[in-house]
Amino acid sequence: MKLTLRSDHLKLYRNVALLLMRYGRRDMFETVSLDEALLLETEAAIGKVDGKAEAFADDLERLGPTFIKLGQLLSTRPDLVPADYAHALSRLQDDVEPFPFEQVEAIIQTELGGRLSKLFDRFEKHPLAAASLGQVHRATLRDGREVAVKVQRPDIRKKILSDLDALGEVVDSVAKYTEIGRRYAVDGLLREFRSTLIQELDYRSEAANLERLKHILTRYDRIIVPAPIHDYSTSRVLTMDYVGGVSIKSAGALRRIELDGEALSADLLRAYLDQVLRHGFFHADPHPGNIMIADDGRLALLDLGMVARIGPEMRQQLMKLLIAITEGRGRESADHAIAMSRPLADFDENGFVMRIERLVTQHMDNDMRDVNVGRLLLEVLRASGETGLQPPSSLAMLGKALLSLDEISKLLAPDVAPREIIRNQTGRILQRQVASSFSPGSLMGAALDLQDLARSLPPRLNTLSDKLADDRFTLRIKALDEPHVLTNAHRMINRLSLAIVLAALIVGAAMLMQIDTEFQFFGYPAFAMILFLAAVGCGFALVVSIFLAQRNDSRNPF
Repeated sequence: MKLTLRSDHLKLYRNVALLLMRYGRRDMFETVSLDEALLLETEAAIGKVDGKAEAFADDLERLGPTFIKLGQLLSTRPDLVPADYAHALSRLQDDVEPFPFEQVEAIIQTELGGRLSKLFDRFEKHPLAAASLGQVHRATLRDGREVAVKVQRPDIRKKILSDLDALGEVVDSVAKYTEIGRRYAVDGLLREFRSTLIQELDYRSEAANLERLKHILTRYDRIIVPAPIHDYSTSRVLTMDYVGGVSIKSAGALRRIELDGEALSADLLRAYLDQVLRHGFFHADPHPGNIMIADDGRLALLDLGMVARIGPEMRQQLMKLLIAITEGRGRESADHAIAMSRPLADFDENGFVMRIERLVTQHMDNDMRDVNVGRLLLEVLRASGETGLQPPSSLAMLGKALLSLDEISKLLAPDVAPREIIRNQTGRILQRQVASSFSPGSLMGAALDLQDLARSLPPRLNTLSDKLADDRFTLRIKALDEPHVLTNAHRMINRLSLAIVLAALIVGAAMLMQIDTEFQFFGYPAFAMILFLAAVGCGFALVVSIFLAQRNDSRNPF
């Protein structure tokens, strides 16, 4: 295959190819015919540079913001990169030199449609922080409200889109023509990365994220999420409430001693579990630089450009996995990990189960304060990649978030036990979900379903009975024991008939509950309660009979 690149992508492609060949496998590009001079240049560069993990992180930093973000993503995927590389990439931060204030002023005036002096009563020229995508300035609105204004770097959108296009050409080649590309679905990883990064470039999305997370965390008094100001925000400018304080990583030991570290740490963990397991929407980058100790002693969550969303089914799977891990049930943890992942053709299930059982057992043998659930989840990811299992990206995000939260917890309260907090909070979330399933609305929905069942089944049973009476009922089965089959059919019909009677009793009891009578039982109409208790008793008897019949069938299968 001859790979044709646009001229503006050629140098970037060479750099990416160099990284893959230097730190990965050189046969990745055996099927891709590059220009001979380009290959010679690449091979020469390979011989000059040390191929260590730290050098790889440095190379990504030199390639610019797109690859810094890519390195941060790879640091959460120990199934894709070795442990020493994941550790080196986790230190990548996008702190860069600020761009000139004249450009800041021009962007704000273009985006907000007015002069800076008319929009703000005061605007500080020196930024509070500068990153690869933008920088933040402190300001005061005309009404005296203190705000922080985030301004996107000039032309950064164009540069990132160009980088993503070139990176896409490389990844397409790796995905199509190499075994490692197919095994780890690198094209899917790039699509997810592209979507996340483009969304991060739209500050209107970040404003919506701030608003939603603030609503989700309303019940946590010790946690602050700054509110966005939509009238002063566009796709390139984001204005939000100013929160004074210092980041956790730069706060001194004396400042942390003054805090209620245990309460803050516990609330932060509970808040994140609520985000992930209850709402399926969470702050995906909670490293210490993005969490601030506010002047009033609370914790402020900042920089919500990168968030993750998880569907209801995946949330259930994650909850089961967390409960199994924190309870030390290795086999069950492995089963849940398999259920939420995609096995490849060469998946070694026995090897994976044995590794997870050993990992969970080793972690549970440690002191509860030393157990890091986030690190354990990332080790599950590594075991998945090495045994042929493709885990969902949400598992990697959760593992990385919990790993960062454990680091923050150790700074706030060294004696705190995150595993115990995770286990208790996961149990509470599960209890709330079970309780909500018995809400009046859910029960009424179930009653309506039973009513529909009671209406539709009698005609069908009449038709079935007529066919049986007229000897027109036939079963197409592959079996030789006809009496056994007929016995099971009669048993099925009897149970179905009893189920209809139970449904009718329940529906009737529900209707009679609305009628006030003189005779009361536990505060409810006595006759309605009699019908309901009769239905419960018959239902229990039906369940017992089914259980006994199944046990007899298992003992005498023929």
